[in-house]
Amino acid sequence: MKAIQSNKQFNELVNSGKPFVLDFYADWCGPCQTLLPTVEKLADEYKGDVEILKVNVDQHQELASKFQVRSIPAIFFIKGNTITDKLKGLTTENNLRTKIESLKAFAA
Repeated sequence: MKAIQSNKQFNELVNSGKPFVLDFYADWCGPCQTLLPTVEKLADEYKGDVEILKVNVDQHQELASKFQVRSIPAIFFIKGNTITDKLKGLTTENNLRTKIESLKAFAA
């Protein structure tokens, strides 16, 4: 699973027009670490259809601020410049899968 390394990388993602998911997390966040294996599994599963990336809020405060992330984990479902959905806090694999499927349908 890829991690956002720069604002330039984020802007390229937006401009690509492909659907993507951003998982805002921190290494010290217990719920984030609990959710990580599920997010990584879905990133592998949806590879090629939906890009799923992690964003470390400690390293990318500007991006976290842009999305008004106040608590983590926070997951945003995005197509182009449009946030189609978001989740805050710990969630289930089924809930994540449903949101990703909706994003895929939105992007089609």
